[in-house]
Amino acid sequence: MSLPAVLARIEQACQRAGRDPRGVRLVVVTKEHPVAEIEEKVLRYGPFPLGESRIQEALPKLEALQAEWHFIGPLQRNKAKFAVRFELIHSIDSLRLAEAVARKAREAGKVQRVLLEVNLGREPQKHGFLEEELGEALARIRALEGLSVEGLMTVPPYSEDPEAARPLFARLAHLADRYQLPERSMGMSGDFEVAVEEGATLVRVGRAVFEPE
Repeated sequence: MSLPAVLARIEQACQRAGRDPRGVRLVVVTKEHPVAEIEEKVLRYGPFPLGESRIQEALPKLEALQAEWHFIGPLQRNKAKFAVRFELIHSIDSLRLAEAVARKAREAGKVQRVLLEVNLGREPQKHGFLEEELGEALARIRALEGLSVEGLMTVPPYSEDPEAARPLFARLAHLADRYQLPERSMGMSGDFEVAVEEGATLVRVGRAVFEPE
């Protein structure tokens, strides 16, 4: 595909759902893609947010490219000092991680914008809060100085059928509404259109941007 083709599909999904396309931001996942390719296939079209899921790979890119960087992958507490260099962290999955990030944010003199990851598929191998844990966790994390909780993120169980994720995307949107959180980070290359139809404000797309069909 290409970045313009992904944007067109986001706009079509918004039209089907009666949404304003300006309410959805494309976060281009750049892991395993070098700086030159990111410049050619992404940044030539505009200043899109860029997403990375591994700190070690991301740091040289942060130095090389002026962009709005999002951290989207599992984050270890000992990497919190690096994570606060990102504009938005999508993957706060425990109170202990939130406390570590808040501490490093305070040391850096900033308020770190974060999303809480919710394991709606209840997969044991996945990170994130269970739905029944979210209310208490959110209250405690919102009280931490140095963090701004702006929304929720989820990664549904893998399926070849994008429709399989629809109930979970709808559930995440409902939870975000319940807790008055504006951001819903959901949807990747295989299912981002369904996510948009169910209320995503951030979609994390890499393969569909970089790889030809």
